[in-house]
Amino acid sequence: MTDTIDASLTMSWDEWYAHDGLGLAQLIRAGDVTAEEVAAQAAHAIKGVNPKVCGVIEVFDDAVADSAANGTNPQGPFAGLPFLMKDLGPTVAGRLQEQGSLYLKGNRPEKDAFLTTKIKQAGLNIIGRSTTPEFGCCSSAENPAVYVTRNPWDTGFTSCGSSAGSSVMVGAGVLPIAHGTDGGGSIRIPAGCCGAIGLKSSRGTFSIAPANSDFSSVVSTQGCISRTVRDTAAFVDHCRGGAPGEFMPFWHPETPFLEQIQNDPRRLKIAVSHEWGPYAATPHIAAELTRVAKFFESLGHSVEFVTPKVDFEKAYAAQTTCYISNFAQVVNNLLRMKGLDKPPEDLFEPMNIRIWEQGKDISYTTRADMQLDFNETARAFGAAFQEWDILLTPTTARETPTISTTEYLTTTDNPSALNWFENLWGFFAYTPLNNLCGTPGMSLPLAVHANGLPLGMQIHAAQGNDGLLLQLAAQVERAIEGKWNQGRLPQVHVTKLG
Repeated sequence: MTDTIDASLTMSWDEWYAHDGLGLAQLIRAGDVTAEEVAAQAAHAIKGVNPKVCGVIEVFDDAVADSAANGTNPQGPFAGLPFLMKDLGPTVAGRLQEQGSLYLKGNRPEKDAFLTTKIKQAGLNIIGRSTTPEFGCCSSAENPAVYVTRNPWDTGFTSCGSSAGSSVMVGAGVLPIAHGTDGGGSIRIPAGCCGAIGLKSSRGTFSIAPANSDFSSVVSTQGCISRTVRDTAAFVDHCRGGAPGEFMPFWHPETPFLEQIQNDPRRLKIAVSHEWGPYAATPHIAAELTRVAKFFESLGHSVEFVTPKVDFEKAYAAQTTCYISNFAQVVNNLLRMKGLDKPPEDLFEPMNIRIWEQGKDISYTTRADMQLDFNETARAFGAAFQEWDILLTPTTARETPTISTTEYLTTTDNPSALNWFENLWGFFAYTPLNNLCGTPGMSLPLAVHANGLPLGMQIHAAQGNDGLLLQLAAQVERAIEGKWNQGRLPQVHVTKLG
């Protein structure tokens, strides 16, 4: 059925889904609808979809009733468009941020993060919180004591993570765009699993001030999940930039991305690969990669199967050291909040305790060696991008897991953090090294798993070449007439609300 849930809503669900974020913003600016009417429609969509997939923790009723309640700029390019903030990363003044954890239940930050101010200035009205695994350190938002987020294409499967709820809500058509964070693929992986677009930007794009900096966090960044390339381009254009006192300068393109994507890129040299050291895609995923590579060739690009000359085993080992040591310090900071010296076992998930135990005493020498390996890996990818404009890989190497596949969860009883991460890299082989190198990667919903679930395909570029990725993605979007996922819709979708 395509009728609205409530006769008082402004448009039918088919009409709702026909507009992306900038399209809805244009309706608001034209006076055809108000920002509050659009927010009310989004809230109704959440009400209709969320019981089946659990992607939203909380809706801010005051922000739905008044688009300026959060301080949103109605003159921004998104004109008051409703927006979900992942319950991790940038804080929103006076709103709960519990990070998917029983430990942070009731945590209510007092100030906006710098990126939050940019999001509001861009005209995005933050109407709620989307789900995330505990502290973002997991492949799935799946702890029954907190919540279980499910894939809208088949609720027996995970959405992956850690930007789980945002990807689910965008994939189900509830909102055209939502916030995400990416420390190793946490935007791209769930976007790929849920049939959405996910961009991990180059280092020096989005601020993580004031609590962190690119120097301290090294691999983590911010971004969005969307349904159209232009919404992603607009989000980056208007939310990028460093806060006062950043450790490093933040870069801006000479031409805004929204302008760049209006033109096709030049003929590109695209290298295609999936066998990265100890990890490789399943036969079906490899076949889908080949099919997508031929599609890029049909667009006029030069395509060749070539694996970058990278010491992948060393790179993944360094990435594991980074995650374990970084996350141990995240936990230390959380313990200081409450004056504790170790994580309470009834409030922390087991693997997050193991990571803290195995990472809290890592030496500076070990970290310095890790940075040298990061450098070697970044230089190797840099050399590859001297020869190739784009690298094409799958977004994931294995099938999307079913709900309760504990080997990827932080609720697992695996005693070894090292072993747990090594297993994760086998699944997420192609995303974390962008974080290590600071390069951009973008997952596009161009392929399908053997069971019919979406399979993202990832395009990578050299650091600072985000515009080229967006240009190529926009060329693809035009070629398929905007019909991502071959025009298919998930089982749980706003257009199926009755």
